[in-house]
Amino acid sequence: MRRLFPVPAETSAEASAVASARASAEDREWGLGELADAYAYPEPPHGPSGAWLRANMVSSLDGAAHHDGRSKALSSDADMRIFGVLRGLADAVVVGAETVRREGYRPARAREAFAERRAALGQSSAPAIAVVSASLDLDFSRPLFTEPLVPTIVITGATAAEERVGRARAAGVEVVFAGSGPSGRVDAAAVVTALAELGHTRLLTEGGPTLLAEFAAAGVLDELCLAVAPLATAGDAKRIMNGPELREPERFALASVLEEAGFLFTRYRRIYQ
Repeated sequence: MRRLFPVPAETSAEASAVASARASAEDREWGLGELADAYAYPEPPHGPSGAWLRANMVSSLDGAAHHDGRSKALSSDADMRIFGVLRGLADAVVVGAETVRREGYRPARAREAFAERRAALGQSSAPAIAVVSASLDLDFSRPLFTEPLVPTIVITGATAAEERVGRARAAGVEVVFAGSGPSGRVDAAAVVTALAELGHTRLLTEGGPTLLAEFAAAGVLDELCLAVAPLATAGDAKRIMNGPELREPERFALASVLEEAGFLFTRYRRIYQ
């Protein structure tokens, strides 16, 4: 892996800075600590919403967010390392119910590589998984709900069926309500607020495309980590955001680019007016 942007200027008066510049541009395997430093959340991790919401997605060259229904076909070993690092830094991982079902989500696990870093920040041993579901049509017998180190959170709307809320709670799930409208839809901005109120301010969303579009439309997406795979798929797969068109395009600034085996790992931060 090598850093393409930003590369520290080699004109620095400090020899160590020059060495760092050269090392970061070399094509070599990065350690988990290096990647964790590269992807560290801002401190304090507070955007305008009261938390910092970053997304991690992968896309083919022609814009597909998945192939044959799953994102794994677009991934790589480096992509999975970064996936693990981003989880290792987060308080909570926010994901839509359809993605949970399609990708077969399991609980996040504690990893020794991040234990000291997490303890210093007062984080739990592993991030909580927060599933967004208006209908609560979820299989609460799955390991995501029965075997988590940190209780799984389900975020739903105000009109969720009481019977399903009861089933979720009986399975040990923490049910959070976000949105009070009669439609029963979950309000994307309220999801971030509700998680921040629980102390989860370093947020990571892994989609899917519909949920990510809702976060963008609500103006609460602070950062996008996008892996661009050197693959073309054609077909009619969804883009990484699949929802109503934003009234005005949101502008993001390029924060960093890493490369390995033709995969580009980009990171963009939203520009706040």
